[in-house]
Amino acid sequence: MATQPACPLCAGGDCHPYHRDRRREYLQCDDCDLVFVPPQQRLDASAEKTIYDTHENDPMDAGYRRFLSRLFEPLNARLAPGSSGLDFGCGPGPALATMLREAGHQVRLYDLYYAPDESALQQRYDFVCATEVVEHLYRPGEEIERLMGLLKPGGLLGVMTKRVIDAEAFSRWHYKNDQTHVCFFSNHTFEYLARRYDCDLEFVAADAVILQRRG
Repeated sequence: MATQPACPLCAGGDCHPYHRDRRREYLQCDDCDLVFVPPQQRLDASAEKTIYDTHENDPMDAGYRRFLSRLFEPLNARLAPGSSGLDFGCGPGPALATMLREAGHQVRLYDLYYAPDESALQQRYDFVCATEVVEHLYRPGEEIERLMGLLKPGGLLGVMTKRVIDAEAFSRWHYKNDQTHVCFFSNHTFEYLARRYDCDLEFVAADAVILQRRG
């Protein structure tokens, strides 16, 4: 039997088959509950960016703003006026950053392909947001460790991603069909992250969570 790859989030726990479709396999970690695509079945960077370039996320699009409001509204309600933050994985149309700036906050941008400003990762913030980002990460453990390190004490990490419910629902789930989606988080996965990083956790919408660093 082939050795299963290590979990890309916690690097611990046993990983076992969770689902298979006509294109890919999906494994699940017994420790942190992450469901993920094995590394050898992921797209390369060029193919991945080709798909990203087809996305049309206009910051002024009313429908897209309504979608983002599921994180924006609870996050903004918890922020002090004039807070500083980072929109991580902002994409070519940083709509959430626009909304937060309109609310009076200072927001820097970082995106591997569209805003690769490494200086944005060299300071600390009152908040970091990652909307429709974590499901794309090939090394989510390293990236979330970095994002947590960017937060000031009491800082907020806001995440939007659709969550795994169970294997039966996963088998019918359209979200897994996007080949750039390689990591799938459940409630238990976020609870694991809250324990690991000593955070308070709130599930503020069906696809949005806020983690607040204690201290």
